[in-house]
Amino acid sequence: MAAGGVDGSTGRSGGGQIRSGTERIGGSGDAEHGVLVGRREGRGWIRVTRTVDDVPAAVLDGLRVAAPAATLLACARDLGLLDMVVLVDSALRTGCTAEEIARTAAPYRSGAPLLRRALELADGRSESPWETLLRVLHVSVGVQVVPQHTVRTTDGTFVARGDLWLPSTRVLHEYDGGVHRSSRVHTNDLRRDRALTAAGWTRRGYVAADLCREPVAVLRDIDDALGRPHRPEGVRPWIRLLSGSTLTESGRARLRGRLGL
Repeated sequence: MAAGGVDGSTGRSGGGQIRSGTERIGGSGDAEHGVLVGRREGRGWIRVTRTVDDVPAAVLDGLRVAAPAATLLACARDLGLLDMVVLVDSALRTGCTAEEIARTAAPYRSGAPLLRRALELADGRSESPWETLLRVLHVSVGVQVVPQHTVRTTDGTFVARGDLWLPSTRVLHEYDGGVHRSSRVHTNDLRRDRALTAAGWTRRGYVAADLCREPVAVLRDIDDALGRPHRPEGVRPWIRLLSGSTLTESGRARLRGRLGL
């Protein structure tokens, strides 16, 4: 989110240029936060939110931009909870601290309640958006998992590092993106799977369609691993999270409506 001037009287960027970001309002102590939401007659239209305090900024490649925590707060005004957990995980992984995010999500700020909920679900150990989603699916069905678990043999020899470990089991659940289908990576994956099997571990890999279209099957695997009765209706909390996210058409339609697109 770039910082720049905004023509607040017209709701359009000055001089017809599309700009978004933060600007001091002369003498008022307020900050003006602009987000591009659409185009009309070839010009960019900007929705403006006035905040009591300055929006913290950072410099990235010579460009003044909103700081990560401030950007998260801006996103939380429009995105769903599941989308926000993905963003917060990424921010934590790349150096933003939970304390910074918590301070930014102070009471009475627009978007703050959702940002606080996302922070509660976040874990900076996730190494990809889909890994975050797989973890949140587990949490939503009542299962806490351990990200980036190291598996070793009884003599301490390293075997593998798994995306998600289901505690009290010898089961790893992992997200397999498209890169895992390349010849070289697939060969290494098969060797790794054999090593895990030899060490007495079970590895299950999932793809996007499993999380978005067949979550009950993922829940069945979780229940089997934990030795608990399978209740298909237990996936409902995940379905609610999913339906409010940009992974679904209903979630994308909701976002377009909020942005006036």
